[in-house]
Amino acid sequence: MSTTTTQPGGGTSAGNAPARPAKTGATELVSWKAGIGLSVLAIVGTVLFGFMSPSKSAGFGIAEASNEGASSVAALVTFVLALLLSVGLGYLWFTRRRSTSGPARSSGPGTVPGWLPASTVAAVVVLGLAALGVAKVSKITLPSAATCWIAAVILLGLAGYTVYLTQAKRTAPRWVAGTFAAVFLIGFMVWIVAGGNGAEPSISLAGLIAGSVTLAVPLVFGSLSGVLCERVGVVNIAIEGQLLLGAFSAAVVATVTHNVYAGLVAAAVAGTLVSLVLAVVSIKYLVNQIIVGVVLNVLISGLTSFLFSTLLTADPDGLNKPGRLPPVDIPFLSDIPIIGPILFHQSLVGYLMYIAVIVVYLGLFHTKWGLRVRAVGEHPQAADTVGINVNRTRFWNVLMGGAIAGIGGSFFTLVSVDAFSKDMSGGRGYIALAALIFGRWNPIGAFLAALLFGFADNLQSVITIIGSPVPSQFMAMLPYALTVFAVAGLVGRSRPPAASGIPYVKG
Repeated sequence: MSTTTTQPGGGTSAGNAPARPAKTGATELVSWKAGIGLSVLAIVGTVLFGFMSPSKSAGFGIAEASNEGASSVAALVTFVLALLLSVGLGYLWFTRRRSTSGPARSSGPGTVPGWLPASTVAAVVVLGLAALGVAKVSKITLPSAATCWIAAVILLGLAGYTVYLTQAKRTAPRWVAGTFAAVFLIGFMVWIVAGGNGAEPSISLAGLIAGSVTLAVPLVFGSLSGVLCERVGVVNIAIEGQLLLGAFSAAVVATVTHNVYAGLVAAAVAGTLVSLVLAVVSIKYLVNQIIVGVVLNVLISGLTSFLFSTLLTADPDGLNKPGRLPPVDIPFLSDIPIIGPILFHQSLVGYLMYIAVIVVYLGLFHTKWGLRVRAVGEHPQAADTVGINVNRTRFWNVLMGGAIAGIGGSFFTLVSVDAFSKDMSGGRGYIALAALIFGRWNPIGAFLAALLFGFADNLQSVITIIGSPVPSQFMAMLPYALTVFAVAGLVGRSRPPAASGIPYVKG
């Protein structure tokens, strides 16, 4: 039998449930940030999609199967599995929500875990894509004016619903933000494509997404490096230098040894060396972490540029011809229409990206090691009290982050192109920092944010090819604008670890 206790704020708590304010006394404060942010975006969407929508239709091509028979079988199997998974997860989500819909919610087994809604939505998306593959749909054509106005009305409705809930002192459910983002993206894509040249402009949707995933690879590795470092309280501004030195080392070692896999290992070692300097100077000698990171970026940029000009250009065949890591198809999975070529036609670095995201996420949030790491990043004094060596934990995490970023740097010289050039990382280390913030210091969030940045980067080229009047600079600006919204809290709470950037001295 649960007990009811009075909380300091005047609320009551049943069992282990968080306290909620009583109907009399103190009033619960609900932030207006979400309502304001969605309202602003809805108004912008209405102006762009509604009043400025082209009159033409927009076409979105679906990738054609390389092996028609294998793709048909893979599409059917994927459809059946996704259907069963969607029904199962949906039923589990519904039953969990019903068990927590009473007047006193419990934090026990009936609570809906965070992964369940996301997994259900992902299963439904895969189901829809598999259905397109089963139906052998090769192109989707949408009338721009009707689609854009429908999107604008939905956006205004969701924004108005959020404002209504805020006025009623209630927090908007997560599905509102998710639906808003999906509708905004659909309206935005139709608006951009319909503005292209020709009577019915079209783009390859599968090619756009596949290119986005490829461009996001170094960003994902860089953001994971930042997650590992900041979760223990070290700000890693040196991601740019780690990527650049990783690219340089991979090119030189792979060329000298005639082995691209040796170059991949050398990239990880190079990133670790950069992190070693960062760790020693900032953790042991307590130098400002941001200053150390900026200095390392400038140092490595100058060093690699000097070595490129003096050594690599003098003997490019002997020092700067590393070769490339070939793409690898995973049997059966690569035959799935739409999904397969995007996710399962990757190089070794691409598959290492998936593994790194999963391992870092499980390690941080589902292991004893991860609990210690997060404790060091949030409250190092308390962690020290229970016997955790704070500075040693920080030291090893920073080294691991450097190795991961170095592997991301190898993408530039072993996958993207087959030679090193000056400053070829192109500021992607700083973009990875933005993805880290937008992803709220979570490996999954950082991964999705990096995909968004890669999508915006790839879309710049696509809109130039189709002749869309939207300036490519606008697409380059968009991810940073979303990051500003995230940091400001207009699209959700974004809070770094409490001890991030603060050196620890055992007292």
